[in-house]
Amino acid sequence: VQLQASGGGLVQAGGSLRLSCAASGGTFSRYGMAWFRQAPGKEREFVGRVTWSGSGTFYADSVKGRFTISKDNAKNTVYLQMKSLKPEDTAVYYCAADDLSFPGRYEFWGQGTQVPVSS
Repeated sequence: VQLQASGGGLVQAGGSLRLSCAASGGTFSRYGMAWFRQAPGKEREFVGRVTWSGSGTFYADSVKGRFTISKDNAKNTVYLQMKSLKPEDTAVYYCAADDLSFPGRYEFWGQGTQVPVSS
C-alpha cells in the first residue's frame, strides 16, 4: 500500500485545515488508518485513528473535540479535519495504515505534509 498525504500549508491560529491521505496498491477497506505528527525537535506522536470501516474513531486528548478523522473507502482516502488550530499543532503530519498481522502496529506510512500554525 502506498500512501500520499496532502493538504498541508500555513494557517493562522484559530483556523481550519483538512488533510487528505490517498491510498493505492492495496485493499484500502481492510485497513484501519491513523494520523501521527512530529513537531520540530520532538518525537512523533499519535493524533488519532479510524477503524477499517470508518465507523469508529479515537483521538489523542490534545486534539479531541478539534480534529476529526474520516475514511472514504470508495475513494481510498482518509481525511484529517482540523479546526481551532493552535501554534502547538505545528508539525509534519503523517498518515499510516494498520499492520494487519500485528494489531497496534502500523505497516505503511505516507511521506508527511507540513502544517505550520502561526500565532
